[in-house]
Amino acid sequence: MNYYLQNIKSFSATAENPEALSGQGGRTNGGRKGSPCIEPLSAGEKRILLHKCGPGVIRKIWCTIPADHPQHLRNIILRMYWDGQACPSVEAPLGDFFGIAHGKRRKMITPYVGMQDARGLNCFIPMPFRKEALITIENDSDTDAAMFFYQIDFTIGDCLDENAGYFHAQFRRENPCAIKKDYVILDGVQGRGVYIGTVLGIRNLYSDHLQEWWGEGEVKFYLDQDEEYPTICGTGLEDYIGSGWGTDETCTPYQGAPLLDQANGLYSLYRFHHFDPVYFQNKIKVTVQQLGSGERKWAEAFYGRQGACYKAAGCEADSHLCLFERSDDYCSVAYWYQELPTNPFPKFPDRKERTIDIL
Repeated sequence: MNYYLQNIKSFSATAENPEALSGQGGRTNGGRKGSPCIEPLSAGEKRILLHKCGPGVIRKIWCTIPADHPQHLRNIILRMYWDGQACPSVEAPLGDFFGIAHGKRRKMITPYVGMQDARGLNCFIPMPFRKEALITIENDSDTDAAMFFYQIDFTIGDCLDENAGYFHAQFRRENPCAIKKDYVILDGVQGRGVYIGTVLGIRNLYSDHLQEWWGEGEVKFYLDQDEEYPTICGTGLEDYIGSGWGTDETCTPYQGAPLLDQANGLYSLYRFHHFDPVYFQNKIKVTVQQLGSGERKWAEAFYGRQGACYKAAGCEADSHLCLFERSDDYCSVAYWYQELPTNPFPKFPDRKERTIDIL
């Protein structure tokens, strides 16, 4: 935290003071909490949460909605635009952006994003802008959100280094994933940047969720001139989030698994590269394999000849245990900084694509 005195000023945007004006907070109802939220955020409605000229830095974003409609966490869409760009640099469902996949709520606290008490949605990622910041919200569901509370804290007048990057976040889903083809977490980025984190959701499509393991896939980072093979290649999904030999439901400041719903085959994982940011000079691609491990008979029963089996580490070639190709339902949010301009994102999944099979 920086306590040095600087020639900058703090502001806050809320439903009561959406223009984030000085000395204009808390005026409704004579200062007695008269307008604390958007009430309601109607189905199909779009709202501007913040529109300010810079230079400045967004310091914290907090919001919350009632829990009576789970679809809202997957169908209220957060977008951010920097310096007058027409295409967004951030585009993600509310729940996924704040760290939990599948429209679910779980307790999760990190220095980056989280769901405090599974209710309060917090983001502490600093977001510099030089000319203009625009943050919008869209209720792309068929029901009203009865209340949408939010507060965006930011500063104006910041002296930004010429190398300060712009924050980006992108949501994707593939349901089901193509077999023998790595799921793409991020691609199409151009320019210098640094990758800082991943939220990954998996829906296990095997019929018996309790008897086999889906998380052997390697997370790969293709940097700059990489083509067929990546510069950074991990050893498995549970390893990427800091565990090993599977994972328990756990949260740490930078990595964990806040959702392990084996009965329904739903999992949510996260990893923030706080100590090991991934730098790139002109492009980056991030992928993860769909590989499982377990009994050969499980692989053959579910995948037939498509699900090629491989020798598992530590096992004899003729062992009944193996690694095998899978085809599950994956979704993700990638977080990174980069220089502008932002390449247009892939087509954002529509409501049916976002919500089918989970809500």
